[in-house]
Amino acid sequence: MIPLRKYKNVYKCVLGFFIFLYIVVIFASNIVTADKSFSESENRSLQQKPKFSMDRLIEGKYTSSYEKYISDQFVGRDFWIGVKSTTEKLLGKTENNDVYLGKDGYLFQKFPKPSIKNLENKLNTINKFASNNKDANIYFMLAPNSTKILEDKLPSYASPADQKYYIDQVSHKLGKDIKFVNVFDTMNSNKDKYIYYKTDHHWTTEGAFYAYEDLGTYMDYSPLKKEDFNITKVSDQFYGTLYSRSGFRNIAPDTVEVYTPKAEKHYKVWYSDEKKERDSFLHLENANKKDKYTVFFNSNHPLVKIKTDINNHKKLLVIKDSYANSLVPFLTNHYSEIYMVDPRYYTDSITDLAKANSVDDILLLYNVNTFFEDASINTIR
Repeated sequence: MIPLRKYKNVYKCVLGFFIFLYIVVIFASNIVTADKSFSESENRSLQQKPKFSMDRLIEGKYTSSYEKYISDQFVGRDFWIGVKSTTEKLLGKTENNDVYLGKDGYLFQKFPKPSIKNLENKLNTINKFASNNKDANIYFMLAPNSTKILEDKLPSYASPADQKYYIDQVSHKLGKDIKFVNVFDTMNSNKDKYIYYKTDHHWTTEGAFYAYEDLGTYMDYSPLKKEDFNITKVSDQFYGTLYSRSGFRNIAPDTVEVYTPKAEKHYKVWYSDEKKERDSFLHLENANKKDKYTVFFNSNHPLVKIKTDINNHKKLLVIKDSYANSLVPFLTNHYSEIYMVDPRYYTDSITDLAKANSVDDILLLYNVNTFFEDASINTIR
Protein backbone atom coordinates (compact mmCIF):
# COMPACT_ATOMS: atom_id res chain seq x y z
CA MET A 1 0.00 0.00 0.00
CA ILE A 2 1.31 3.47 -0.96
CA PRO A 3 1.59 5.75 2.08
CA LEU A 4 -0.85 8.71 2.22
CA ARG A 5 2.12 11.08 2.43
CA LYS A 6 3.27 9.97 -1.04
CA TYR A 7 -0.21 10.61 -2.48
CA LYS A 8 -0.06 14.12 -1.09
CA ASN A 9 3.39 14.68 -2.54
CA VAL A 10 2.28 13.41 -5.97
CA TYR A 11 -0.81 15.64 -5.79
CA LYS A 12 1.30 18.69 -4.92
CA CYS A 13 3.69 17.95 -7.79
CA VAL A 14 0.87 17.55 -10.32
CA LEU A 15 -0.89 20.67 -9.04
CA GLY A 16 2.35 22.63 -9.12
CA PHE A 17 3.02 21.48 -12.68
CA PHE A 18 -0.41 22.60 -13.91
CA ILE A 19 -0.12 25.96 -12.13
CA PHE A 20 3.30 26.45 -13.72
CA LEU A 21 1.92 25.39 -17.11
CA TYR A 22 -1.00 27.79 -16.73
CA ILE A 23 1.34 30.69 -15.92
CA VAL A 24 3.56 29.85 -18.91
CA VAL A 25 0.58 29.62 -21.28
CA ILE A 26 -0.94 32.89 -20.04
CA PHE A 27 2.43 34.65 -20.19
CA ALA A 28 3.09 33.37 -23.70
CA SER A 29 -0.43 34.25 -24.83
CA ASN A 30 -0.05 37.79 -23.54
CA ILE A 31 3.18 38.15 -25.51
CA VAL A 32 1.87 36.85 -28.84
CA THR A 33 -1.63 38.37 -28.62
CA ALA A 34 -1.90 41.80 -30.24
CA ASP A 35 -2.97 44.64 -27.96
CA LYS A 36 -6.55 45.83 -28.29
CA SER A 37 -7.44 49.50 -28.42
CA PHE A 38 -11.10 49.17 -27.46
CA SER A 39 -13.23 46.81 -25.38
CA GLU A 40 -16.63 46.16 -26.96
CA SER A 41 -18.05 44.61 -23.80
CA GLU A 42 -16.87 47.47 -21.55
CA ASN A 43 -17.44 50.15 -24.20
CA ARG A 44 -14.22 52.00 -23.43
CA SER A 45 -10.71 52.56 -24.73
CA LEU A 46 -8.06 50.27 -23.26
CA GLN A 47 -4.72 51.32 -21.83
CA GLN A 48 -1.90 51.03 -24.37
CA LYS A 49 1.71 50.19 -23.52
CA PRO A 50 3.18 53.31 -21.89
CA LYS A 51 6.44 54.86 -23.09
CA PHE A 52 9.27 54.54 -20.60
CA SER A 53 11.12 57.52 -19.19
CA MET A 54 13.08 58.00 -15.98
CA ASP A 55 10.96 61.01 -15.00
CA ARG A 56 7.72 59.04 -15.34
CA LEU A 57 9.28 56.12 -13.42
CA ILE A 58 10.39 58.36 -10.55
CA GLU A 59 7.00 60.05 -10.38
CA GLY A 60 5.29 56.67 -10.30
CA LYS A 61 3.27 57.40 -13.45
CA TYR A 62 5.00 54.74 -15.54
CA THR A 63 4.38 51.97 -12.99
CA SER A 64 0.70 52.80 -12.53
CA SER A 65 0.17 53.08 -16.30
CA TYR A 66 1.95 49.77 -16.88
CA GLU A 67 -0.17 48.01 -14.26
CA LYS A 68 -3.32 49.32 -15.95
CA TYR A 69 -1.90 48.24 -19.31
CA ILE A 70 -1.34 44.67 -18.05
CA SER A 71 -4.84 44.58 -16.58
CA ASP A 72 -6.52 45.95 -19.71
CA GLN A 73 -4.60 43.74 -22.14
CA PHE A 74 -4.77 40.53 -20.12
CA VAL A 75 -5.61 37.69 -22.48
CA GLY A 76 -9.23 36.55 -22.17
CA ARG A 77 -10.14 39.66 -20.18
CA ASP A 78 -13.77 39.70 -21.34
CA PHE A 79 -14.15 36.02 -20.44
CA TRP A 80 -12.78 36.51 -16.92
CA ILE A 81 -14.98 39.59 -16.39
CA GLY A 82 -17.98 37.44 -17.29
CA VAL A 83 -16.85 34.67 -14.91
CA LYS A 84 -16.41 37.21 -12.09
CA SER A 85 -19.83 38.74 -12.74
CA THR A 86 -21.59 35.37 -12.87
CA THR A 87 -19.90 34.24 -9.66
CA GLU A 88 -20.85 37.42 -7.84
CA LYS A 89 -24.47 37.13 -8.99
CA LEU A 90 -24.59 33.55 -7.70
CA LEU A 91 -23.23 34.81 -4.38
CA GLY A 92 -26.00 37.41 -4.25
CA LYS A 93 -23.91 40.50 -5.02
CA THR A 94 -26.10 43.19 -6.64
CA GLU A 95 -23.75 46.18 -6.80
CA ASN A 96 -20.57 46.74 -8.75
CA ASN A 97 -18.69 49.87 -9.80
CA ASP A 98 -21.51 52.18 -8.61
CA VAL A 99 -24.15 50.23 -10.53
CA TYR A 100 -27.02 48.34 -8.86
CA LEU A 101 -28.49 45.15 -10.28
CA GLY A 102 -32.22 45.55 -9.75
CA LYS A 103 -35.41 43.67 -10.47
CA ASP A 104 -36.54 42.64 -13.96
CA GLY A 105 -32.99 42.89 -15.32
CA TYR A 106 -32.66 46.65 -14.73
CA LEU A 107 -29.28 48.21 -13.98
CA PHE A 108 -29.27 51.48 -12.02
CA GLN A 109 -26.70 54.23 -11.76
CA LYS A 110 -25.88 55.21 -8.18
CA PHE A 111 -26.92 58.77 -7.36
CA PRO A 112 -24.67 60.20 -4.63
CA LYS A 113 -25.59 63.17 -2.48
CA PRO A 114 -24.60 66.29 -4.43
CA SER A 115 -22.29 68.96 -3.05
CA ILE A 116 -24.36 71.99 -2.04
CA LYS A 117 -21.42 74.33 -2.74
CA ASN A 118 -20.96 72.93 -6.26
CA LEU A 119 -24.71 73.21 -6.85
CA GLU A 120 -24.73 76.85 -5.79
CA ASN A 121 -21.80 77.61 -8.10
CA LYS A 122 -23.61 76.03 -11.05
CA LEU A 123 -26.85 77.86 -10.34
CA ASN A 124 -24.98 81.16 -10.04
CA THR A 125 -23.38 80.47 -13.43
CA ILE A 126 -26.73 79.64 -15.04
CA ASN A 127 -28.47 82.64 -13.50
CA LYS A 128 -25.71 84.93 -14.71
CA PHE A 129 -25.96 83.39 -18.18
CA ALA A 130 -29.70 84.07 -18.17
CA SER A 131 -29.18 87.71 -17.19
CA ASN A 132 -26.86 88.08 -20.19
CA ASN A 133 -29.47 86.65 -22.57
CA LYS A 134 -32.61 88.60 -21.73
CA ASP A 135 -33.64 88.75 -25.38
CA ALA A 136 -34.34 85.00 -25.39
CA ASN A 137 -36.85 82.84 -23.54
CA ILE A 138 -34.86 80.52 -21.29
CA TYR A 139 -36.02 77.10 -20.09
CA PHE A 140 -34.40 74.47 -17.88
CA MET A 141 -35.33 70.78 -17.95
CA LEU A 142 -33.63 68.62 -15.31
CA ALA A 143 -34.58 65.03 -16.05
CA PRO A 144 -34.68 62.34 -13.36
CA ASN A 145 -33.23 59.00 -14.30
CA SER A 146 -34.41 55.46 -13.71
CA THR A 147 -32.80 55.26 -10.26
CA LYS A 148 -35.55 57.51 -8.91
CA ILE A 149 -38.49 56.86 -11.22
CA LEU A 150 -38.11 53.07 -11.02
CA GLU A 151 -36.90 52.97 -7.42
CA ASP A 152 -39.26 50.10 -6.61
CA LYS A 153 -36.94 47.90 -8.71
CA LEU A 154 -33.81 48.81 -6.72
CA PRO A 155 -32.19 46.26 -4.37
CA SER A 156 -33.67 46.54 -0.87
CA TYR A 157 -30.43 47.85 0.65
CA ALA A 158 -29.86 50.60 -1.97
CA SER A 159 -30.21 54.11 -0.57
CA PRO A 160 -29.37 56.67 -3.26
CA ALA A 161 -29.88 60.36 -2.55
CA ASP A 162 -33.38 61.67 -3.28
CA GLN A 163 -33.31 63.09 -6.82
CA LYS A 164 -36.72 64.72 -6.40
CA TYR A 165 -35.47 66.77 -3.45
CA TYR A 166 -32.48 68.11 -5.37
CA ILE A 167 -34.51 68.75 -8.51
CA ASP A 168 -36.84 70.87 -6.38
CA GLN A 169 -33.83 72.71 -4.93
CA VAL A 170 -32.71 73.63 -8.43
CA SER A 171 -36.22 74.77 -9.35
CA HIS A 172 -36.49 77.05 -6.30
CA LYS A 173 -33.06 78.64 -6.72
CA LEU A 174 -33.20 79.48 -10.42
CA GLY A 175 -33.57 83.14 -11.32
CA LYS A 176 -36.89 84.61 -12.40
CA ASP A 177 -35.63 84.82 -16.00
CA ILE A 178 -35.60 81.01 -16.28
CA LYS A 179 -38.71 78.84 -16.64
CA PHE A 180 -38.16 75.50 -14.93
CA VAL A 181 -39.66 72.54 -16.82
CA ASN A 182 -41.03 69.99 -14.38
CA VAL A 183 -40.75 66.67 -16.24
CA PHE A 184 -40.60 64.55 -13.07
CA ASP A 185 -44.36 64.06 -12.78
CA THR A 186 -44.64 63.09 -16.44
CA MET A 187 -41.91 60.47 -16.19
CA ASN A 188 -43.34 59.16 -12.94
CA SER A 189 -46.84 58.82 -14.40
CA ASN A 190 -45.41 56.77 -17.28
CA LYS A 191 -43.15 54.59 -15.13
CA ASP A 192 -44.93 51.39 -16.18
CA LYS A 193 -43.92 51.98 -19.81
CA TYR A 194 -40.55 51.40 -21.45
CA ILE A 195 -39.19 54.89 -20.74
CA TYR A 196 -35.68 53.97 -19.56
CA TYR A 197 -33.21 51.47 -20.95
CA LYS A 198 -32.44 48.56 -18.66
CA THR A 199 -28.71 48.43 -19.43
CA ASP A 200 -28.03 52.11 -20.20
CA HIS A 201 -28.29 55.39 -18.27
CA HIS A 202 -30.40 57.19 -20.91
CA TRP A 203 -34.12 57.44 -21.32
CA THR A 204 -35.53 55.53 -24.29
CA THR A 205 -36.99 57.28 -27.32
CA GLU A 206 -40.42 56.71 -25.81
CA GLY A 207 -39.29 58.38 -22.60
CA ALA A 208 -37.89 61.31 -24.60
CA PHE A 209 -41.22 61.55 -26.45
CA TYR A 210 -43.18 62.04 -23.20
CA ALA A 211 -40.68 64.73 -22.15
CA TYR A 212 -41.14 66.39 -25.57
CA GLU A 213 -44.92 66.38 -25.07
CA ASP A 214 -44.51 67.96 -21.64
CA LEU A 215 -42.07 70.56 -22.93
CA GLY A 216 -44.66 71.85 -25.39
CA THR A 217 -46.80 73.26 -22.58
CA TYR A 218 -43.87 75.42 -21.46
CA MET A 219 -42.38 76.39 -24.84
CA ASP A 220 -45.72 77.10 -26.49
CA TYR A 221 -45.75 74.54 -29.29
CA SER A 222 -48.31 71.86 -30.07
CA PRO A 223 -46.48 68.51 -29.93
CA LEU A 224 -47.10 65.90 -32.58
CA LYS A 225 -48.91 62.76 -31.48
CA LYS A 226 -47.47 59.27 -31.51
CA GLU A 227 -49.61 58.37 -34.50
CA ASP A 228 -47.88 61.16 -36.46
CA PHE A 229 -44.67 59.13 -36.42
CA ASN A 230 -43.41 55.93 -37.95
CA ILE A 231 -41.85 54.07 -35.02
CA THR A 232 -39.07 51.75 -36.17
CA LYS A 233 -37.06 49.28 -34.12
CA VAL A 234 -33.46 49.63 -35.30
CA SER A 235 -31.94 47.15 -32.83
CA ASP A 236 -32.97 44.70 -30.12
CA GLN A 237 -29.38 43.96 -29.09
CA PHE A 238 -28.37 47.11 -27.22
CA TYR A 239 -26.09 46.70 -24.20
CA GLY A 240 -25.50 50.18 -22.78
CA THR A 241 -23.17 52.06 -20.49
CA LEU A 242 -24.36 50.51 -17.22
CA TYR A 243 -23.90 47.02 -18.64
CA SER A 244 -20.37 47.95 -19.69
CA ARG A 245 -19.47 49.60 -16.39
CA SER A 246 -20.96 47.06 -14.01
CA GLY A 247 -19.58 43.83 -15.45
CA PHE A 248 -22.94 42.17 -14.83
CA ARG A 249 -23.68 39.73 -17.63
CA ASN A 250 -26.45 37.32 -18.64
CA ILE A 251 -28.87 40.26 -18.87
CA ALA A 252 -31.41 40.73 -21.64
CA PRO A 253 -30.49 43.47 -24.14
CA ASP A 254 -32.44 46.65 -24.79
CA THR A 255 -34.37 47.74 -27.86
CA VAL A 256 -33.63 51.01 -29.66
CA GLU A 257 -36.41 52.76 -31.58
CA VAL A 258 -36.47 55.84 -33.78
CA TYR A 259 -39.50 58.07 -34.42
CA THR A 260 -39.65 59.60 -37.90
CA PRO A 261 -42.50 61.94 -38.91
CA LYS A 262 -44.93 60.47 -41.40
CA ALA A 263 -45.01 63.84 -43.14
CA GLU A 264 -41.80 64.15 -45.18
CA LYS A 265 -39.20 66.43 -43.61
CA HIS A 266 -35.87 67.76 -44.86
CA TYR A 267 -32.85 68.65 -42.76
CA LYS A 268 -29.32 69.96 -43.02
CA VAL A 269 -27.26 68.90 -40.02
CA TRP A 270 -23.77 70.40 -39.58
CA TYR A 271 -21.18 69.11 -37.07
CA SER A 272 -18.56 71.62 -35.97
CA ASP A 273 -15.88 69.10 -35.04
CA GLU A 274 -16.21 67.12 -38.27
CA LYS A 275 -16.88 70.14 -40.53
CA LYS A 276 -19.42 67.96 -42.31
CA GLU A 277 -23.06 68.36 -43.25
CA ARG A 278 -25.61 65.56 -43.50
CA ASP A 279 -29.25 65.40 -44.49
CA SER A 280 -30.27 63.55 -41.32
CA PHE A 281 -29.57 63.55 -37.59
CA LEU A 282 -30.01 59.77 -37.59
CA HIS A 283 -26.93 57.59 -38.02
CA LEU A 284 -28.64 54.26 -38.51
CA GLU A 285 -25.34 52.55 -39.34
CA ASN A 286 -24.53 52.87 -35.62
CA ALA A 287 -27.25 50.34 -34.84
CA ASN A 288 -24.57 47.79 -35.74
CA LYS A 289 -22.05 49.26 -33.29
CA LYS A 290 -21.64 48.74 -29.55
CA ASP A 291 -23.06 52.11 -28.47
CA LYS A 292 -26.35 52.02 -30.34
CA TYR A 293 -27.62 55.19 -28.64
CA THR A 294 -25.33 57.01 -31.06
CA VAL A 295 -27.88 56.45 -33.82
CA PHE A 296 -28.92 59.91 -32.59
CA PHE A 297 -26.44 62.51 -33.85
CA ASN A 298 -23.53 60.04 -33.82
CA SER A 299 -22.85 60.78 -30.11
CA ASN A 300 -21.91 64.17 -28.64
CA HIS A 301 -20.29 67.12 -30.40
CA PRO A 302 -19.20 70.64 -29.40
CA LEU A 303 -21.74 72.27 -31.71
CA VAL A 304 -24.42 70.89 -34.03
CA LYS A 305 -26.46 73.18 -36.28
CA ILE A 306 -29.76 71.89 -37.69
CA LYS A 307 -31.71 73.62 -40.44
CA THR A 308 -35.22 72.31 -41.04
CA ASP A 309 -37.94 73.03 -43.61
CA ILE A 310 -40.17 74.62 -40.95
CA ASN A 311 -40.80 78.18 -42.13
CA ASN A 312 -41.66 79.87 -38.84
CA HIS A 313 -38.17 81.48 -38.55
CA LYS A 314 -37.95 80.41 -34.91
CA LYS A 315 -34.50 79.54 -33.60
CA LEU A 316 -33.64 77.36 -30.61
CA LEU A 317 -30.36 76.92 -28.74
CA VAL A 318 -30.02 73.74 -26.65
CA ILE A 319 -27.31 73.52 -23.97
CA LYS A 320 -27.20 69.85 -23.20
CA ASP A 321 -25.87 66.49 -22.23
CA SER A 322 -26.59 63.27 -24.13
CA TYR A 323 -30.19 63.04 -22.88
CA ALA A 324 -30.99 65.73 -25.44
CA ASN A 325 -29.77 63.59 -28.34
CA SER A 326 -32.98 61.55 -28.48
CA LEU A 327 -35.29 64.48 -27.65
CA VAL A 328 -34.04 67.20 -30.02
CA PRO A 329 -35.21 65.25 -33.13
CA PHE A 330 -38.78 65.86 -31.93
CA LEU A 331 -38.11 69.60 -31.63
CA THR A 332 -37.12 69.82 -35.30
CA ASN A 333 -40.85 69.79 -36.03
CA HIS A 334 -41.22 73.23 -34.41
CA TYR A 335 -38.12 75.29 -35.23
CA SER A 336 -36.46 76.54 -38.40
CA GLU A 337 -33.01 76.30 -36.83
CA ILE A 338 -31.66 74.48 -33.78
CA TYR A 339 -28.19 74.88 -32.29
CA MET A 340 -27.00 72.10 -29.94
CA VAL A 341 -24.08 72.96 -27.65
CA ASP A 342 -22.33 70.53 -25.33
CA PRO A 343 -20.26 72.54 -22.79
CA ARG A 344 -18.03 69.53 -22.18
CA TYR A 345 -16.53 70.14 -25.62
CA TYR A 346 -17.57 73.66 -26.67
CA THR A 347 -15.12 76.32 -25.43
CA ASP A 348 -16.41 79.51 -27.06
CA SER A 349 -18.95 81.91 -25.61
CA ILE A 350 -22.46 80.49 -25.81
CA THR A 351 -23.89 83.97 -25.29
CA ASP A 352 -22.01 85.18 -28.38
CA LEU A 353 -23.38 82.22 -30.33
CA ALA A 354 -26.94 82.98 -29.21
CA LYS A 355 -26.75 86.67 -30.04
CA ALA A 356 -24.95 86.18 -33.35
CA ASN A 357 -27.75 83.89 -34.53
CA SER A 358 -30.64 85.82 -32.89
CA VAL A 359 -32.04 82.75 -31.13
CA ASP A 360 -35.55 83.03 -29.73
CA ASP A 361 -35.47 80.22 -27.16
CA ILE A 362 -32.72 78.67 -25.06
CA LEU A 363 -33.23 75.26 -23.46
CA LEU A 364 -30.87 73.78 -20.89
CA LEU A 365 -31.46 70.03 -20.82
CA TYR A 366 -29.59 67.74 -18.43
CA ASN A 367 -30.16 64.51 -16.55
CA VAL A 368 -29.57 64.67 -12.80
CA ASN A 369 -26.32 62.70 -12.69
CA THR A 370 -24.58 64.74 -15.36
CA PHE A 371 -25.86 68.05 -13.98
CA PHE A 372 -24.64 67.44 -10.44
CA GLU A 373 -21.35 65.79 -11.43
CA ASP A 374 -20.16 67.64 -14.55
CA ALA A 375 -17.94 70.64 -13.83
CA SER A 376 -18.18 71.98 -17.40
CA ILE A 377 -21.53 73.57 -16.54
CA ASN A 378 -19.55 76.19 -14.61
CA THR A 379 -17.96 77.29 -17.91
CA ILE A 380 -21.26 78.34 -19.53
CA ARG A 381 -20.97 82.01 -20.44
